[in-house]
Amino acid sequence: MKKFLASLLLLTLLGPLFAQPKRTIFITGGDFSPIFIRYVAALTGKPNPRICFIPTASADNPGGIAHWYEECSDLALRPYVLRTFINSAPDQKTFEETILSMDAIVVGGGSTLNMIAVWKAQGIDTVLRKAYEKGIVMSGGSAGSLCWFSGGLTDSRPKQLSLVQCLGFLSQSHCPHYHSEPTRRPLYLQTVLSGKLSPGYACDDRAGILFENEQLVKTVAADQQNHVYFVSVSEGKIKEDELPTQVIR
Repeated sequence: MKKFLASLLLLTLLGPLFAQPKRTIFITGGDFSPIFIRYVAALTGKPNPRICFIPTASADNPGGIAHWYEECSDLALRPYVLRTFINSAPDQKTFEETILSMDAIVVGGGSTLNMIAVWKAQGIDTVLRKAYEKGIVMSGGSAGSLCWFSGGLTDSRPKQLSLVQCLGFLSQSHCPHYHSEPTRRPLYLQTVLSGKLSPGYACDDRAGILFENEQLVKTVAADQQNHVYFVSVSEGKIKEDELPTQVIR
């Protein structure tokens, strides 16, 4: 009995050391204003977190990078940027060293298709999976939201929206910009109904979803006009459920 109690005490004391980190993803339909950046910072549970912006989808656009630093200027966090369109230099950190040293990642908008291709060529997709499993918060809007799901629709090819396969951290499909771009919603509904995409989550630009361990735990919005939806098929018909959202400031 004494040995059993001693073992139980040891497990109680050491249990937290062996507990799996919580896997967290927060996405928005498009907008990633200071409201949402602040929300991500709070998700890290740290007073002055290191948050890294990854602008691969916009080809490391300098204007987007400058805007990121401007948006973070009044927030309690340390902003960083991971550029992928670079030339090698001995003093640089590897992509893995940079990503794994962060508390949260924010992926920017742009070309989802090109971003995923660059990430796979550079091994960044594998590093992001490692960071996610480690408990580093993953987030983003537009291409930066779509990338975490199994797939969705992208405007990364000429002429019309088309299917794109993504990282698959979340098994559902996703549609950003749900009501802000007229062709998004009808085509997404049609594609889910046909079975080309799995059921999934659609977000207006200023609405977002928090996932923990691949499960939805909360939907939020920056105002009353933006919403989150779950799109599925029931008895051969499309089903579009608006999810209740909490307005955050």
